[in-house]
Amino acid sequence: MEITSNAFREKASQALQDADLQDALQNLKRGFQEKRAKTLAHLPEYEALREEAVAVKDHVLRHLDFYLNHFEEKVRANGGHVHWCETAADARATILRLCQQAGAKTVVKGKSMIAEEIAINDHLAAHGIAPVETDLGEYIIQLRKEPPSHIIAPAIHLKRDQIAGTFRRQHQDLPDDRALDTPRRLVDEARHILRERFLGADAALTGANFLIAETGSAVLVSNEGNIDLSRGLTGLHIVLASLEKVVPSLNDAFLFLRLLSRAATGQEAATYTSFFTGPSRPGEVDGPGAFHVVLLDNGRSKLLGGEFAAILRCIRCGACLNHCPVYGVTGGHAYGAVYTGPMGAVLTPLLEGLDRAGPLPEASTFCGRCEEVCPMGIPLVGLLRKLRVRRRAEGRVSPLARAGLGVWAFLARRPFLYHVAARALVAVLFLFRRRGRVPAAPFAGGWGRSLPLASARTFQAEWRRRQGEDA
Repeated sequence: MEITSNAFREKASQALQDADLQDALQNLKRGFQEKRAKTLAHLPEYEALREEAVAVKDHVLRHLDFYLNHFEEKVRANGGHVHWCETAADARATILRLCQQAGAKTVVKGKSMIAEEIAINDHLAAHGIAPVETDLGEYIIQLRKEPPSHIIAPAIHLKRDQIAGTFRRQHQDLPDDRALDTPRRLVDEARHILRERFLGADAALTGANFLIAETGSAVLVSNEGNIDLSRGLTGLHIVLASLEKVVPSLNDAFLFLRLLSRAATGQEAATYTSFFTGPSRPGEVDGPGAFHVVLLDNGRSKLLGGEFAAILRCIRCGACLNHCPVYGVTGGHAYGAVYTGPMGAVLTPLLEGLDRAGPLPEASTFCGRCEEVCPMGIPLVGLLRKLRVRRRAEGRVSPLARAGLGVWAFLARRPFLYHVAARALVAVLFLFRRRGRVPAAPFAGGWGRSLPLASARTFQAEWRRRQGEDA
């Protein structure tokens, strides 16, 4: 995927004016936030599980070489192969070579953000191999030639009628007058089309939620059954995963699985949890004859032991996206990168460089909700703040922003002047208030469509007033 993160501000402004996108993003609250809260209400040991998972992940990151080598030994003992790839180009070349050696013409894919990171679809297609997305959301955006807008819900930016329109344009051999007015009918049509693609595929390419060093297994969760079908019907299974996906043991994998689905979709467990350990065994009626794991570094090993190492705990649940007020109004495409939301605002600049993704650390209100809901305890706000400091030290902040911060710092060290200035600013803004909001203000484009302004008092004054009423 071409990185366009430097255009975040312009794309965010466009997103705020997109009525269909704003309507579609309402599903974040209904579909994810409320379900997560209900599920966690029935898991009183959640905090204990979270602490244990953080400890396990930090331990793995400190001993990553040991666990990856152990994983490779087990994969080889099971009859599989492991390929170490330092860069995205190395991973693309390895996957293409494996497909060509197998004579593959069609590759069915499970949803994989790593595959998006290395842009494997374009690479395969350029060499005459057709990649077919089999996750419903990924299939929809493949038809629309769009990147995913969310880690676990790649088509969440679309409404039902937009998807129906895409199917009518792309599935031209089906009757024009067919009904596509319900989710059931849309799913049935996609299933009908994809079933033929499964049966004609030569290889399967999937990601991995976890790699188990103890057994050499790749663990994948899904709600559609497409991953098992991809592996079961093809002769070659390629697993593409980044280095930090490894966990020590089967018991550790179950620990992370208890957190993953609850944080991601509000489910106690995904509909399908698959453990793939090597190629098919003698006597098995299905499964691939060849099993390959492609391990991708792509800049992650440089983060180990450093001040940003905690971002490698991420298990790609998407909880921080689902609860982020910035993502909630801009959607994922505004970020111009594979990884979006708070975790993407940290990871993308680290992998791509601040010169290519400099604005993303600014895409946060620092409300801290992302940290609260992260099942891996990643200090996202602190990491974003460090990136902002680094960005300022490298001179990547505009003169206007630097001047603004200078004025704020001057006032913040002088409380009397700070309160006088704050009262004056609020009083001026209040004069322009319409229906409880300030429609526009100088240098305030980043606020979005308008700025809520509930009172003519500053926050401190309003706080003191309410405290006085409660006393």
